[in-house]
Amino acid sequence: ALGLNIIVGYAGLLDLGYVAFWALGGYVAGWLMSPFLSNFQINFFGNAREGFEFGIHFHVFFVLILGGVFTAIWGVIIGGPTLRLKSDYLALVTLGFGEIIPQFMLNGSDIGGLNVTNGAQGIGGLDEINLFGYVIGTFAMPEKFLMVSLLAGGMIFFSIRLRDGRLGRAWLAIREDELAASMMGVPLWRTKFSSYAIGAVGGGVGGVAFAILVGGVYADRFNFVISIIILAMVVLGGMGNVWGVVVGAAVLSWINSIGLVQVGELINNTFGTKFNFPSYQFLLFGLLLVLMMLFRREGFIPEARIRMVMNEDKTADEEKLSDETKIGHH
Repeated sequence: ALGLNIIVGYAGLLDLGYVAFWALGGYVAGWLMSPFLSNFQINFFGNAREGFEFGIHFHVFFVLILGGVFTAIWGVIIGGPTLRLKSDYLALVTLGFGEIIPQFMLNGSDIGGLNVTNGAQGIGGLDEINLFGYVIGTFAMPEKFLMVSLLAGGMIFFSIRLRDGRLGRAWLAIREDELAASMMGVPLWRTKFSSYAIGAVGGGVGGVAFAILVGGVYADRFNFVISIIILAMVVLGGMGNVWGVVVGAAVLSWINSIGLVQVGELINNTFGTKFNFPSYQFLLFGLLLVLMMLFRREGFIPEARIRMVMNEDKTADEEKLSDETKIGHH
């Protein structure tokens, strides 16, 4: 979500296919931290399981870096031709890439005679993480969540530094008014291009972390719904506000994991109903989005600039209504 916030919240570009970068990062972990590529036998500070020394085994630190670099390259490849488009056309093209890449992963068990992704079966059995001689084990181990929290903290710091730097100010200028930004000497295409490539890094690192958390990478987990959920985290939290995006991600993650079940049980026990709330997940999710757009368009924690504009609009509407009321009385 923090990576997508760079694209959507900072630069104002609508990306409906962000799941593609998440998938690419996940498969980097699958290729470089498992015995899947059995024709190779490379161990670069990795932690191969006993009896599975074949394949490629890199240390998780290098996999995170390579995952970010790999997705940045794909951000360059995808962003090059697409960022010359605007508004709806850009959204449609990014949506297309968001469907093409996961479908390639799903059907990648025979590409020119090569098994690139293992198709629908995915790549399991990722190496256990070795940090300073301490091996982090299964999915339930809290140390993995600590590692992901540290990654998120690094992304927060990186996002804030970017926003406050020269490049971040150029992104915000383009988001507010492209014409004014170009007249001030901001190179539009190059600046948009940088936001797309850098934003892709966040998706790649997140994909690597996700694959490590679940111990594998599986193509059916990377679908269009994921792109929409990540986008909703940014929109609901507050586009352009790092802490708002963190809150939006936390709220929607809770809703998707245990929130609907807990709220559903509470309502059913209170009113004696028997609704299966998780089965209405996307209906309730859409309702939440509609309510937010009606009553709090700027998100949970809006960016200072957006908050100011929204308050100005509200004040202007109130003044207009007051003037009309006075005219009516006269």
